[in-house]
Amino acid sequence: MAPQRPQPKSKLHDFFPNTKLPVIISAPMLGISNGTLAAHVSGAGGFGMVPGGLDFKPGSKQLEALEDDLKAARSVLGLTEMTLTPAPVGVGFLTFDPSASLFRETVMPILEKYLPQAVWLFAPDPATAERAHPGIIEACHDHGIKVFVQVGTVAAAREAARDGADVIVAQGVDAGGHQFAAGAGVISLVPEIRAMLDDDFMGKDIALVAAGGIADPSAVVAAIALGADGVVMGTKFIPAKEANTSENARRVVLETRDGGGSTVKSTFHDDLRGTTFWPGLYDGRAIISQSYKDHLSGMSLDENKTKLGEAERAGDASRQVTWAGTGVGLVKDAIPAADIVRSTREAARQRLQALRFAFDEEGTHSKDKSWVKELGQTLYKHK
Repeated sequence: MAPQRPQPKSKLHDFFPNTKLPVIISAPMLGISNGTLAAHVSGAGGFGMVPGGLDFKPGSKQLEALEDDLKAARSVLGLTEMTLTPAPVGVGFLTFDPSASLFRETVMPILEKYLPQAVWLFAPDPATAERAHPGIIEACHDHGIKVFVQVGTVAAAREAARDGADVIVAQGVDAGGHQFAAGAGVISLVPEIRAMLDDDFMGKDIALVAAGGIADPSAVVAAIALGADGVVMGTKFIPAKEANTSENARRVVLETRDGGGSTVKSTFHDDLRGTTFWPGLYDGRAIISQSYKDHLSGMSLDENKTKLGEAERAGDASRQVTWAGTGVGLVKDAIPAADIVRSTREAARQRLQALRFAFDEEGTHSKDKSWVKELGQTLYKHK
């Protein structure tokens, strides 16, 4: 009887037992992600995230939408409101707004009612006297909720670990949407954060996931090899069937190639959209539009906004802000979220096996099947 393949080890799988390895997480993209998408990601063995927004004031429309999304997620997953079973989804929050201080008062009751397994925090305002994350993390831990914290530097990762984060999201500058204005790609960011966690937080159960430019199976493999316990994909899910993406944005994403040359990081995107409330620590990556080209040519912001409005009324997508990462050129199909997770995971596993043979100079692995065990241990277990 052939020996059974050992079960891979992963902190993420320990935290979220419904996941399959390698763990694929859908980003909580505000305006794109929703409860149905997140539930289908989780149902396929990934971990889906719902956007929770940044307005935590009583009566917030964003919190009302969050309740609807969590209700939808539980329904898709077959969890009624009467059951106390936690839902294998998470909720992403932006924390720079002053209303973050109301988290216990306005957000926790929603989380207690719908029982998501995780919360994702991003973008605290460094200018505020009282830091938002420690109190939010404590509140979540009091209710058994795991906490992701998205960072763009090693220093921010260290701060998140000190605050009690369970999962650190190392977001490289290849990412689409909002991110640290100054940072590095995952190829250097992830290994340095991994080394910092191993050196400074030994014995702590802190998982590390990679985000930014990850849009195909090879990128998943690379992230695991760099020291990540799993990956986050955002741009890949923008055209997903369940996403709230407009048809114009879906088409722009699917038609864009050469993401390194066709996307750009800039605060102009927020200037154009009127979302200038982001702290100066952050900017965003979007597909280069005609609006951005005109901006570089010296067009005033007011004229650019006027032209954007005219284009939108005419159904012209050439001037709109379409957030996307440098991996956008690898996004070619609008398929269901569950299919994205399953196909990416299985292709990544096949790629891992192919790479194992690529390092076999003497061809010994065609005879010695012990490499299968080594593969699982090497690729899925990080000390």
